[in-house]
Amino acid sequence: MLYAIISTDVAHSLEKRLSVRPAHVERLKQLQGEGRLTLAGPHPAIESNDPGEAGFTGSLIVAEFESLKAAQAWADADPYIGAGVYQQVLVKPFKQVLP
Repeated sequence: MLYAIISTDVAHSLEKRLSVRPAHVERLKQLQGEGRLTLAGPHPAIESNDPGEAGFTGSLIVAEFESLKAAQAWADADPYIGAGVYQQVLVKPFKQVLP
């Protein structure tokens, strides 16, 4: 089943994000390589694909996991959590209707 991992950043998270981004992206690439990643990306703090120093306010990942427990465990191990980027992470089932 698909699960949405909806994360909210702490204020002024950009420096923390950048410090562990390679490890965060590597985990996403692993999901992609396994054919389990539907989409992933950050929420820019301003209306721009490149928000510069404004940074980001959170992230959204939609991926396939065997259970909610497995999705939560994967989310809990994200390098952004260890680095203090996220203040909150919500994991919930997701039903893709389109496309």
